[in-house]
This record gives sequence, structure tokens and C-alpha cells, in this order.
Amino acid sequence: MPELAGRVAVVTGGSSGIGAAIADRLEAAGVHVHRVGRRGPVSLDVTDRAAVGRFMTALERLDILVCAAANNVPERQLRRLSAQSWDQILSVTLTGAFNCVQAGLDRLLESRGDVLFVGSVSGAWPDMSGPAYQAGKAGLLALARAAGYELHSDGVRFSVINPGMVDTPLLLKRPVPPSPALRAQLLRPEDVADAAMFMLCLPERAWVPELTILPTAVQALGKTSQANPVLPGS
Repeated sequence: MPELAGRVAVVTGGSSGIGAAIADRLEAAGVHVHRVGRRGPVSLDVTDRAAVGRFMTALERLDILVCAAANNVPERQLRRLSAQSWDQILSVTLTGAFNCVQAGLDRLLESRGDVLFVGSVSGAWPDMSGPAYQAGKAGLLALARAAGYELHSDGVRFSVINPGMVDTPLLLKRPVPPSPALRAQLLRPEDVADAAMFMLCLPERAWVPELTILPTAVQALGKTSQANPVLPGS
């Protein structure tokens, strides 16, 4: 993919799951990738606004920003969700993305770059992932739409990719982790990364603001197949 060779990217949540898969694909395309994570090569907490600001300001160039950092908790149902968990999930998923965008915006304007948020179908379709997680992902949609509306004429594309169920370590935080048989039918992080690369490799004249990708055998329009039920609370 020569279109991306030589560019500079920051990928949050880049040490595992979807973020790591996107970082892998970008590096294979010749992009210099800063993998950001609490335990990643670039150790950074996206909720620490001052630290994010220092990191972004130190970059000489920024062409691609991928915000994939997210979190969830087993006790996610509203009647069990603590205020502390609400704050933590929203701060990582939504405020963390804002912190990175705000700190990197000048560089992105200079490069006419791309911002890609890793959202979720749960941001638009209700499921059992919990109010905090769904609110954070819905917020990413709204943030991308508003920012894209404001900045598309400046050449900065804001996009959201909305996966269905993906086999990542986040599944282990479910109240009832899915069975091996169900996990075998889910999307892989690499599937989401391939779709993300399609969005990022488009010429400047083309833009995909939102893209949904689902596991064929399990989900359709946000609902789980009756042939492959997911236990309540998962």
C-alpha cells in the first residue's frame, strides 16, 4: 500500500486486540507507528490529559490517529454499575479520544490527516455490553460526526469503524465469557484492521465516515443469532 508509506501514525490501545492489529497493518504498509498503551511501547494513559498533550506536542508529524483504547467491567448492568466504573469507562473510551484529538489537531491539520475511532455496533444498537460502554461508543459517533462536519473542508477525515463481536481480550471481562465454540465464529481483530485499512487508504477525494462490520454467522442488525445465543448479561 504505497499510499501510506512514510506516514506517521499514533494508535491508542495499540498493544492488544483491534488496536494492535491496526498497528500491525499500518507498519506493514510502511507507516511509522507509535503504539500507545498503558503497557505498550509508548507507555501513556490516554486519560492523563497533560501527558497526552506532552506526547502529541513532541511529535514532528502526525498523519493518522487511531483511537482504539477502551475498557469494560463485569458488573456492567445499570443496577450494578458503580459511579467509579462509569467514570473510568467513559474517560478511557470517549474522553481519552478527545484528549488525543485535541492535542494532535494542529499536526493533523498540517498533514490533512485521518482520525479513526474504533467504535462498536453497541453505540447505535442496544445490547448487553452495559450503559457505560454503550454511552462511550455512542459518544465516539457523535464526536466524529461533529468534528468531521467542522473539519472536512480542511482535509481532515474523521471516521468510525463499528465492529460487532470480536474475539479480543475484552471478552474475558464479560460476566459470562463466551464459549470457545462461539468465539470461533466471531470476528478476528485482523478482520477489523483490514476494514480500517480500506478506509485509511482511500484517496483524499473519498471518505467513509462510518463503517459497520459484523461476524456473519452470529450477528445481523445488532441482534445475536438464535442459533448462537449469547447468555444474558454478556
